[in-house]
Amino acid sequence: MPYATQSDIATLYGHNALVVADHDRDGVPDSAAVAVALNYATAEIDSYLAPRHSLPLAEVPLVLTQLCVDIAVYRLALSGELMTDEIDKRYERALARLRDLAAGKANLVFTTPIGGVTEDGDFRGPQPIVSGGPDKLFTRQQMRDL
Repeated sequence: MPYATQSDIATLYGHNALVVADHDRDGVPDSAAVAVALNYATAEIDSYLAPRHSLPLAEVPLVLTQLCVDIAVYRLALSGELMTDEIDKRYERALARLRDLAAGKANLVFTTPIGGVTEDGDFRGPQPIVSGGPDKLFTRQQMRDL
């Protein structure tokens, strides 16, 4: 499942940003081309995240939605020969952010509340400290004569 949708592109950059997906120049973005670009962008993002994160992610942080949009718009602009400096710079910044995530210089922020249980049933948050346990096998008293 892609980290972004066609509506995310419009939400982030306006409906004019989808002109890069209008390959037949009829004024309507090609939804199939957008879906393909978003899938490829997601795969590219996953290639950076895989060494540090278990995939697929249970939750998509907003930063990944932004990166997915920037990469997909770049791919669409290349295929439609509509590349601009702004689209190119966004793509380069997205790759730099992904490199930082892969290197551990940046982290993904998930919105699942601390101490909550995720949809997968995993507990997120601080783990309890266990202070009890079985009786000691070797006490100072038992070890004194050895």
